[in-house]
Amino acid sequence: ITIYDEEHFVTYLRLLDAQTDNADWTEVARIVLHRDPASDVARTRRCWESHLARARWMTKVGYRRILEQAVEEARLDRH
Repeated sequence: ITIYDEEHFVTYLRLLDAQTDNADWTEVARIVLHRDPASDVARTRRCWESHLARARWMTKVGYRRILEQAVEEARLDRH
């Protein structure tokens, strides 16, 4: 888990919520990612896709790493 991930947990959750609601990707990019699809559709789409992919990864793999890090930190704090 990167510092970028930690700073964007809320963004990832918002993207996943929007996907569940079948929200239009352009609106999600504008509201959640603060990107203007009208100025550069291809780049905005890639940004939205990459952030959504990372959000999905967090739900399948990343959360385990967060838990593993927390367990390791707790173990080190005890010693």
